[in-house]
Amino acid sequence: MSVDGGAQRLKTEADEPGWEVDPDDDWGVAVVATVGRQLRLRREAVGMRATELGAATGYGEDLIYKIESGKRIPRPEFLDKADEVLGAGGLLSAMKEDVAKVRYPKKVRALGKLEAKAVEIGVYECNIIAGLLQTPEHVRALIEAAQPPYSPDDVERMAAARLARQSVFERDPAPSIHFVLEEAPLRRQVGGTMVWRRQLEHLLEVGRLRNVTLQVMPTNTEAHPGLDGRIELLKFPDGTAVGRSDGAFSGRPITDPKQLRILELRYGTIRAQAFSPRESLAFIEQLLGET
Repeated sequence: MSVDGGAQRLKTEADEPGWEVDPDDDWGVAVVATVGRQLRLRREAVGMRATELGAATGYGEDLIYKIESGKRIPRPEFLDKADEVLGAGGLLSAMKEDVAKVRYPKKVRALGKLEAKAVEIGVYECNIIAGLLQTPEHVRALIEAAQPPYSPDDVERMAAARLARQSVFERDPAPSIHFVLEEAPLRRQVGGTMVWRRQLEHLLEVGRLRNVTLQVMPTNTEAHPGLDGRIELLKFPDGTAVGRSDGAFSGRPITDPKQLRILELRYGTIRAQAFSPRESLAFIEQLLGET
């Protein structure tokens, strides 16, 4: 790629929605403000104008000022390039990890943090395909269906947050992950036929991973304890656990052993009533064959 082409690509990416700072996220505001302040100090220390830094990194002058004033979340590529151009010695590049987290809403960051530590993850989802299993196209189609509609910036921010949680599949050692999904959401062609087919193919790919167990709850079955809503159970290396259920304990996260046992009993009953993992993958393959 040419220098001009690379600069144009970065400028185009910088103009994408979803890189604004959430004013209600105090931690995020503080992180981006710190990065902006360091960027400005380094730029002024070497006697470079904002226009010159923009030209060297592919960002417009206005975006440089927005980043320096803490109003815009910089892309990781920009921090690397700016670090190199300004001779920051890795100071700006080192901030990429925290900056990347700022794009994700506070609630999602908290959930992702717990999932990243868990050695066992159990999820029952009744109305949608579990977020950890959604393809990017499926994610955006779901978010864009909300009423009143979200702004393009919010759609991108929420989609990025949900997809970032899927890094749990890349962990080493891998956690043990179990899903139970209802049949009805699997049949709903969210995003159109092609997006829906890709989503089913993705379920088959993930369901065949050695650390993942995927089960389908058929619609033609008896009532079960998951009809009140979603259940998630996370277990950690030190033996502690946290759980949450839409239909129990006001939907709040719980850690009390007695309450956790109730959720474990419900989740265990759901697993027992669902198709076996082998039957479930065969069922998804059958759905694919019907199109």
